[in-house]
Amino acid sequence: MKFKLWERWKNGLVERFSWSVGVDLGTVNSWWMMPGKGVLWNDPSVVARRKKKKYYGMMAPNKSGGQIVAFGKQAKMMIGKEPAQLEIVYPLRNGVIADFEVTKEYIARYLELLGETPSRFPKLMKPRVVVGVPSGVTAVERRAVKVAFLEAGAGEVFLADEALLAAVGAGMPVESSAGMLVVDIGGGTTEIALVSLGGVVLSRCLPVAGEEMDQAVANFVKMKYGLLIGEPTAERVKIELGSVRKISKEEKVMVVRGRALDGGLPKSVRVNAEEVREALAPIVQKIVKELVALIEESPPELLGDVVKNGIALAGGGALLEGMAEMVEEETKMGAWVVPEPMGAVARGCQRLLEERELLEGVVFKGFSK
Repeated sequence: MKFKLWERWKNGLVERFSWSVGVDLGTVNSWWMMPGKGVLWNDPSVVARRKKKKYYGMMAPNKSGGQIVAFGKQAKMMIGKEPAQLEIVYPLRNGVIADFEVTKEYIARYLELLGETPSRFPKLMKPRVVVGVPSGVTAVERRAVKVAFLEAGAGEVFLADEALLAAVGAGMPVESSAGMLVVDIGGGTTEIALVSLGGVVLSRCLPVAGEEMDQAVANFVKMKYGLLIGEPTAERVKIELGSVRKISKEEKVMVVRGRALDGGLPKSVRVNAEEVREALAPIVQKIVKELVALIEESPPELLGDVVKNGIALAGGGALLEGMAEMVEEETKMGAWVVPEPMGAVARGCQRLLEERELLEGVVFKGFSK
């Protein structure tokens, strides 16, 4: 009893004199959410920095080389337009850290902004952070995420599975004995997980998600129309026209501009939803195939709960028109898109910070502090 009272008093002190923030550190976008305040930032996971000068094939030390000049939305606006002295860097790839130093600076930037947030009480302690990580990452990669946050200025770091967090963010009772199946189609990875009793029973982590879809659209336009388009344009086409099955008789059409392969001059073409659907079909089929494979391996008792509760779809990929209908058709089970699917993981982080007992039940043991 004394231990519980001490823990409750300590947690109350920490919450009053330090910030608590939930982070979905995604490959494409990062969400930062705070209990009681909701979304603080939803920014692209990208930075722009100065290139290091080369002398005789070697990197020469200089004060400006490697200096980060833009973060998030500002850096994304530079993609495809950056001058020779700048380079665009993605700190994360396929849900894991690709450049540790850049990731640390990226995190430090937002923790610095967090410290400038108005507060009733002075924040004398370092912030407490809950971070989502893909289920397929190794222990070393999980530890790298933890160390990056600690070195960037966090005081306490908790790690949890992204698919489990998506279920928590959707309001599902993950701590119960019922089985829940979640498909989180993010930017760099697709997480498929069967959840029960606050943990993951079975999971799949696929390096196929939003980025692969953008590349598929760009390749399709290149092969069919001989037109080169950049990443931002391909992403915009996917968002505007993306679907997995025909919903209405009238297909949407969009004008796409880029550089022609023959001659290199500017060129415009009209792309319709059917063509984008054709480009995305192989990727969607991969995701559905892995989902069916996981269902076939699921324990019968938990599978009965999934039939009753349906398959929850989260992440930006869940917003593709007809995605839920295709999952229902292929799995013979009900499927539904969680509310605001892109922020489901971050909302799960926020809920864990608000419910201490739930937080202690779902974080990775041995990596929480």
